[in-house]
Amino acid sequence: MLFWILLLLLILVIFGFGFTMQVLWYVAAVLLAVWLIGFVMRGRSGGSRNRGGGRGRFSRSHG
Repeated sequence: MLFWILLLLLILVIFGFGFTMQVLWYVAAVLLAVWLIGFVMRGRSGGSRNRGGGRGRFSRSHG
C-alpha cells in the first residue's frame, strides 16, 4: 500500500513540473493511467494480496 501512495505522490510531483515542461506532463499522464489500471486490476483480483492460502505475512501459525 505504501508503494502505491509513494507512486501517486511521484506522479503528482511530475504533474506539477509538467506545467513548466510539456514532455513531463505527457509522462505523468501515462504514469497516472498505468497507476489507475494497476489499481483497478488489483481490486478485481479478489482483494487478497497474499497468495499463500490466506495466511498473512506476519502470521504466527507455523505449521
